[in-house]
Amino acid sequence: MSKSLYLVAVDGSQWGDRAADRAIRLAEKTHAKIKLVTVIDWPYLHPMIIEGAAPPVLDKEAEEISVRAKVLTPLVEKYNSVAMDISTELFWGDPTVIIKEEVKETHAVMLFVGRHGRSCVVDTLFGSVANKLAHTVGIPIVLVP
Repeated sequence: MSKSLYLVAVDGSQWGDRAADRAIRLAEKTHAKIKLVTVIDWPYLHPMIIEGAAPPVLDKEAEEISVRAKVLTPLVEKYNSVAMDISTELFWGDPTVIIKEEVKETHAVMLFVGRHGRSCVVDTLFGSVANKLAHTVGIPIVLVP
């Protein structure tokens, strides 16, 4: 029988780091595997269009290296001493869509996501990846404050 997989969505924030901490602690007890995923959101990178100004060219490879160094590598190094199967992956796209697809493709049994703790009004106006996933992902989700 294969080990269960916990998928952890991380974004370099303290909330994402706490979600990883919670998942690792539970995985130590249940002998589950961990997959840390981060998603570079295309709309976040789209520059504002200013008449007469050319948008900056995105160096996708450099952006991936930077995000891996800031988000994934520190977490892997933090848990290097833990005897556990921890993998990482970086994706481009809409975080909600990508994370839901990854849950299905990997057959994850639980999803851990950091919750930034914004107000309901802000979440309603701007949306929340954690909130969208909580209502649509289809597996148990741990929202970590």
